[in-house]
Amino acid sequence: SDDGKLSFDEFKAYFADGVLSGEELHELFHTIDTHNTDNLDTEELCEYFSQHLGEYENVLSVLEDLNITILKAMDKTKKDYQEASNLEQFVTRFLLKETLNQLQSLQSSLECAMETTEEQTRQERQGPTKPEVLSIKWPGKRSTRRLQRNNSLLPNSPHFRTGWIEEDSQWMTQINRLQKLIDRLEKKDLKLEPFEEEVLEENAKSHIMIVQRQMSVIEEEIAEFRLALKQYVESASTQGGCLHVSIQKLPSDSRFIVYEFWENSNAWNSHLQMNYSKTFQRSNVDFLETPELITTMLVPGKY
Repeated sequence: SDDGKLSFDEFKAYFADGVLSGEELHELFHTIDTHNTDNLDTEELCEYFSQHLGEYENVLSVLEDLNITILKAMDKTKKDYQEASNLEQFVTRFLLKETLNQLQSLQSSLECAMETTEEQTRQERQGPTKPEVLSIKWPGKRSTRRLQRNNSLLPNSPHFRTGWIEEDSQWMTQINRLQKLIDRLEKKDLKLEPFEEEVLEENAKSHIMIVQRQMSVIEEEIAEFRLALKQYVESASTQGGCLHVSIQKLPSDSRFIVYEFWENSNAWNSHLQMNYSKTFQRSNVDFLETPELITTMLVPGKY
């Protein structure tokens, strides 16, 4: 509420990760609240987390320096770009795209690490589960935070006025369509099997990689984006490890969703290093309102 401190409700709304229980969050809250005021101030939060930074103290320090460096570069670009020659402007645009591409790559690695650690903790707490055919992870707090950073979900957006009902509805629609696509793929000798207990091979070839890519496109760039997307899909579909690519265009806005099915994670990673994939990622810097959201999931199955 911008009063300089966090109540327990505010603390829970931000720090809940779908793993810690309400009681554990309450215990953590009071552990940090060394002043015993039932509110957390900045000093208490800094004191608590500074004791647990470890290697991330250097990471956060570097990120702070990086943020300052990028802001300085952006300020100089703003001043010099208009007066620069065509060649100099081209180089500036390339450097901006490459910088963003590197940051997105780093973000993808961090998100993968977050997903892995959260899933590992859930499995340790809940024990092995037996999904019927396909286990789909529902959007949790981490996904919610990503969505809140998206410009299409600013406080004046209807999603905030009506809560998360519309967003849940969109997820249900996507999941239902994904299930229909899986049914079609099963008819092509793609076998998705219930996961019970098995010893995974090192290369995890017994797992199919499903990738969901969400892209919010600038209205004026939709035509050019469609062309780039068509070229990307055509190139991806010819790769040996690609099983299927499907595209959705949400009618309510200029958001595209691409579903990709790959034989395994190695095939997906190799695909990311191909020139056509890098070209598509670089072109998206000009086409997208916000960085694309990529979600990956390994599904037990054979092809």
